[in-house]
Amino acid sequence: MTADTRPELRRTLGLWALVFYGVGDILGAGIYALVGQVAAVAGPASWAAFAVALGVASLTALTYAELGGRFPKSAGESFFVRQAFGKSWLALLVGWVVLCSGVLSLATVSVAFGGYMSGLVPALPSQAATAGVLLLLAAINFRGMRESSTANVIATMVELTGLLIVIVAGALFLGDSSAHALEATFQASTSVGWTGIAQGAALGFFAFIGFEDMVNVAEEVKDPERNMPKAILIALGVTGIVYMAVVIIATTVLSPEVLGASEAPLLSVVERSTDRVSPRAFSLIALFAVANTGLLNFIMGSRLLYGMSRQGLLPSILGRVHSTRRTPEVAILVVLAVAMTLALSGTLRYLAGTTSLLLLLVFLSVHVSLLAIRRATDTPIRTFCAPRWVPLLGALSCIALMPFVPSDSLLTAVVILALGGALILFGRRQEPSARPD
Repeated sequence: MTADTRPELRRTLGLWALVFYGVGDILGAGIYALVGQVAAVAGPASWAAFAVALGVASLTALTYAELGGRFPKSAGESFFVRQAFGKSWLALLVGWVVLCSGVLSLATVSVAFGGYMSGLVPALPSQAATAGVLLLLAAINFRGMRESSTANVIATMVELTGLLIVIVAGALFLGDSSAHALEATFQASTSVGWTGIAQGAALGFFAFIGFEDMVNVAEEVKDPERNMPKAILIALGVTGIVYMAVVIIATTVLSPEVLGASEAPLLSVVERSTDRVSPRAFSLIALFAVANTGLLNFIMGSRLLYGMSRQGLLPSILGRVHSTRRTPEVAILVVLAVAMTLALSGTLRYLAGTTSLLLLLVFLSVHVSLLAIRRATDTPIRTFCAPRWVPLLGALSCIALMPFVPSDSLLTAVVILALGGALILFGRRQEPSARPD
């Protein structure tokens, strides 16, 4: 008997359930935390910085939409790279970079959590709140977590509510003078040079990540060849519209200097705009959004460590599972230790910039993979096909943004790539030197 009898994943996600999954994955800590950081470098042209970031993300989303339709598998970027080049070591290197970006993203959102918690409880130091949320997320991970589509919809609606509060409160605050105020913001943005906009875009790019994770549930999607491309583009389109509105309102209600100095920038916007929304209530919404993003990153990071250990790429102890909870206990502790060290020693700007840089590298590999796949086969596909110029322009846009991340992020990325290379060599040495013919 040669047929594969292993059970397959159940296809339960329709188009709109997948859209909610994608919107929920994109929304969250990025926009809540980074509006202030982007304003600090791009000033009143923050809207332009986010527009550039959205443009780069849109090109990448188009590439993912085609590849997700071509290959509806749950392996994501590593699978695409292997399909394109047939190199297992390259696929492993991309997987390693994805893993590191997840841990860095966890550290980033933990720092953002500390900022909003300080707004809720001023007496609590932000670093204490940062450490506390990481310990809480680790505890949840230890117990195990069963996610459902319904829970994701609820989480997404809570996160979206907070952003809509910012938009509505800001619009009402501006009132009849809104047209003049917006015109003044756009006029002031003309004085900002391209360097400031590009630096802001490199940071703001962090807010748009998440759509790429949608391809990892492809095997649980109904009619993935049709629904996956549609869902990716709809999810990014919805979040892009919301983000642009939030950024324009925030930089109009408050000066870039005030936004840049705030540890909880959107809370500052709400406090300035209205007294009808309790700062405590908004802080709780922001904390929920940030913590939800952190939990997803924690789960992803610990499971990737566990999986790489089981494949022999990392020490076997990382694959140890708790006897009763059935969770990867050692992998969870390692992710906790690394994320805690990064969160307590790095700034929000550095952590977000490094995460963005790593994902720009991943997205560059995905664009190049699509170019290689198209070159290898001229067979027309029945699923979504991005315009021919998209992967080329997408690859060039990723390269163009890389130099504008914080300089210390560039060094960190080099170290991470070097470690990835070392792990690949380690894995090869662990393979049997000889195999029977």
